[in-house]
Amino acid sequence: MIDPITLEVIWRRLISVVDEQAAALIHSSFTTVVREAGDLSAGVFDRSGNMIAQSVTGTPGHINTMANCVRRFVVPKYPIDSLEPGDTLITNDPWEASGHLFDLTIVSPVFYRGRGVAYFANTCHAVDIGGATMGGDARSLYEEGLAIPLMKLFKAGEANSALFDIIRANVRVPDQVIGDIYAQEVGNQVGARKLIEMLDEYDLPDIEEVSAQILDRTEIALRAAIGALPDGRYTNTIMIDGFDEPLTIACAITVAGDNLTVDYEGSSPQVDRGINVVLNYTHAYTTYTLMAALAPGIPNNEGAFRPIEVRAPLGSILNCRRPAPVSARHLIGHFVSQPLLTALAEIVPGQVIANGSAGLWNTMMDGIDAHGNEFAYIFFSAGGMGAAQDRDGLSATAFPSGIMGVPVEAIETAAPLLMHRRELRPDSGGPGRFRGGLGQVMELEIITGRSANHSCMYDRTENPALGLLGGAPGAAGDLRLSDGGRPHPKSHYVLQPGQRVILELPGGGGFGPPLERDPARVLADARAGYVSLAAAERDYGLAIDPATMSIDAVATAARRQRQESAAPTQKKEPSPSRDHGAHSE
Repeated sequence: MIDPITLEVIWRRLISVVDEQAAALIHSSFTTVVREAGDLSAGVFDRSGNMIAQSVTGTPGHINTMANCVRRFVVPKYPIDSLEPGDTLITNDPWEASGHLFDLTIVSPVFYRGRGVAYFANTCHAVDIGGATMGGDARSLYEEGLAIPLMKLFKAGEANSALFDIIRANVRVPDQVIGDIYAQEVGNQVGARKLIEMLDEYDLPDIEEVSAQILDRTEIALRAAIGALPDGRYTNTIMIDGFDEPLTIACAITVAGDNLTVDYEGSSPQVDRGINVVLNYTHAYTTYTLMAALAPGIPNNEGAFRPIEVRAPLGSILNCRRPAPVSARHLIGHFVSQPLLTALAEIVPGQVIANGSAGLWNTMMDGIDAHGNEFAYIFFSAGGMGAAQDRDGLSATAFPSGIMGVPVEAIETAAPLLMHRRELRPDSGGPGRFRGGLGQVMELEIITGRSANHSCMYDRTENPALGLLGGAPGAAGDLRLSDGGRPHPKSHYVLQPGQRVILELPGGGGFGPPLERDPARVLADARAGYVSLAAAERDYGLAIDPATMSIDAVATAARRQRQESAAPTQKKEPSPSRDHGAHSE
């Protein structure tokens, strides 16, 4: 057995190895999806396909789905002893990998001293995969693009030229797509080289013993965190916009000793639009959310999955049947975090946040540029996060995905788009003792002189993010055109030359009663333009002199007293019953 100090050193070394893997991928990438937004994952796996370590850069929808993909799908079909040096595998099977065809998972074995010792894998969002472009319009998976079954991308170092030709023939921007596939291969090879250097340095034959100890320690630590919770069943249900009508996500968290089960029974059935979610993606965001709330300092690897079971009825919106359309599955899948955290607020209110904008607002444009060449481009944006017990929500920040916003300069360089305006959206953060994060406003125009197809992937235009423990909802999002048109927020339309599209992203929910907010915080928000003077008065009972931008303390006290007297009696928040056992924070 490896001693604890050496194990810690090796563990830190593994983290640096996968970070170098991800860095090589990012620096080799042809697209802002990877370079700027970080829509990728990278990790190292043992011979059995257990994920040991992941890079810091990455999203749960990629890293956690990839973990299950390698162990449950890749290794059973391609055991490491059946492969040879120079082999690399690829797939974008939504049900086995990350939930839609746009994500390519690439897995490369590592050979050391004549024997397969590990796998490196990464998942990246391809800027295009053919089909009807990314979005919620499709009625079947077969409309959504090119499906690649698990197969060899490289064999003994030689490219599978037939597969590359098929990919090139099916996508709108082949140079970018093929370029990113090679970048993914580069990342894996850099990781493999660094791992071999580590094995040489520590005279290890493989990483099996390292893997076993790391995964066991992770499992023990997470079981301890779960075991500290009171046994019981905790439930919550949320409503989200859906495509044609609202959808329900219902969850029940059952804590029994050091095991935790999440059941999504009661969630809406799958729909005939491309917003369905596969179980692997549901599992990914469920486990990530629980880890973030209950054990944020514990590594995210195979050991962390062992104490948690995730269920969803087959045929539901969170466990759809093939060939359901799934292209915009993030619009639903990201929302599983919200009923989970609200349910946990009953027992660990200090470890959760209020509802936020959740689903990324993905904007995809495709058409013909000013030079007559076809283009396809997608960028990601975020609204506000929900507030916590002790802090305001982050503004224009993606949770739970973690994807970064793309700078305006990068968008305008990579695509024929002009961003006329991009700013935080005042009064969009839900009022509370701590305020929800602000959404943002963007105003875009196509500058090719031609029309372009705009595929919209936006939620919370009808159902705003709810506050928590007395906090108020954030503002709902909005989508409109400069001529007054109102496109469907999950469909596509044709953006005409000279026409502008305005995106108003939703804000996060507040935490705690707004009248308990420190007046100094409200004043600071008003001075920064985050909260208008009218909202400061209406939501927080604050009297601010517009000339001096200072608080009238006497008027504020009187106003707050009137508002408190007029407010309905607050229902006491639920707390664990005696059957749940005692719990202290």
